[in-house]
Amino acid sequence: MVTSSSVPRLVIAAPSSGSGKTTVATGLMAAFAARGLAVSPHKVGPDYIDPGYHALATGRAGRNLDAYLCGPELIGPLFAHGARGCDLAVVEGVMGLYDGAAGEGELASTAQVAKLLRAPVVLVVDASSQSRSVAALVHGFASWDPRVRIGGVILNKVGSDRHEELLREALDAAGVPVLGVLRRTPQVDTPSRHLGLVPVAERRAQAVEAVAAMAAQVAAGCDLEALLALARSAGALADEPWRAPAAPVAPADGRPVVAVAGGPAFTFSYAEHTELLAAAGAEVVPFDPLRDERLPDGTRGLVIGGGFPEVYAAELSANEPLRRAVAGLALGGAPVAAECAGLLYLCRELDGRPMCGVLDASARMSERLTLGYRDAVAVGDSVLAAAGTRMRGHEFHRTVVEPGAGTAPAWGVRAPARRVEGFVQRGVHASYLHTHWASAPGVARRFVERCRTS
Repeated sequence: MVTSSSVPRLVIAAPSSGSGKTTVATGLMAAFAARGLAVSPHKVGPDYIDPGYHALATGRAGRNLDAYLCGPELIGPLFAHGARGCDLAVVEGVMGLYDGAAGEGELASTAQVAKLLRAPVVLVVDASSQSRSVAALVHGFASWDPRVRIGGVILNKVGSDRHEELLREALDAAGVPVLGVLRRTPQVDTPSRHLGLVPVAERRAQAVEAVAAMAAQVAAGCDLEALLALARSAGALADEPWRAPAAPVAPADGRPVVAVAGGPAFTFSYAEHTELLAAAGAEVVPFDPLRDERLPDGTRGLVIGGGFPEVYAAELSANEPLRRAVAGLALGGAPVAAECAGLLYLCRELDGRPMCGVLDASARMSERLTLGYRDAVAVGDSVLAAAGTRMRGHEFHRTVVEPGAGTAPAWGVRAPARRVEGFVQRGVHASYLHTHWASAPGVARRFVERCRTS
């Protein structure tokens, strides 16, 4: 029997962004799933969009492994939790293999996660503008850190049979096996916009076609048997699977309903958040702010995560009944946790269109990308955290909220510059900061308890 500590696993990495990791990782997930294997999908880093494609490829929740947000000590347990009962796990890396949090050495890099998981690495190389030099490139990556095991290479964007022959000759001399060769083909491209790929929820039919095309290309161009054999060579893990801690006492008055925003406008959420809410005693009910004109029956608390409200500002604004319901719940003191897109939705307006009006702030699109990890401390008590609670988060947006903080801010941020941001008022905690609650499970327990007593 395959346990979560011994599940075969591969890390799909690359020398740099744009090399084809997502195509290869998603294609491998789908190709192995089509063979009848239960495939566990994972993504290094904080990205929400790629796991949506992974979930489409495997039929299982895509899960993130972020050593900055959660700490290196949780990587193994979170992996084991996601991979429980699976035949194979495929982990898509982030950026270049050795790139991690700025100024933090290897922290949050694909290389660090591969070492923590004792997993072999498959390097995806964009070979479109090189031939013999590929051997020097691969040799450099394979020898940089001897604890990172490069098990093979998949060559991407190969132009011709002759080009492939030259690349294979070079890598034969370097002693690194070629496990796949993918030719240039536009059919597996997925559309992008200001924050990366368009999420699956916004283009379901096209996303299904794209994933099928990735699977077909990978199955035709890669040695799946060799890749599976490599995955089976991964070392055993000692980590016990992570578990969402249960509520200490069963509530006598039932489980409070916590409504969680979803649909095309609010696609950014970590799978562990709903698991933590449910374990803490909540009845988690999804709703779609684009289509639903009222909150779920009995809603006692509201979680509005990230996404693209700027793309759907007109539709969100047009759903006036729901905007009024959200405002009524929040202004009545019910617990509301809003991150990034949720923050925008609670503002007075977004790009001139009326939003919920819970916060006396306006939001607009900006040309400037705000991106990076953040160290934060809770400035005061809120429904999520007690004053002084430290958490790590991630910002990723092209919008601006004015003012950037209320009279009671949500967080004090230490880097890249000291500042306060976000809003705490009544039961509302609204901020640009994306956090991973598995790093501080008390957040979910505190939130659900406030839902129960508010």
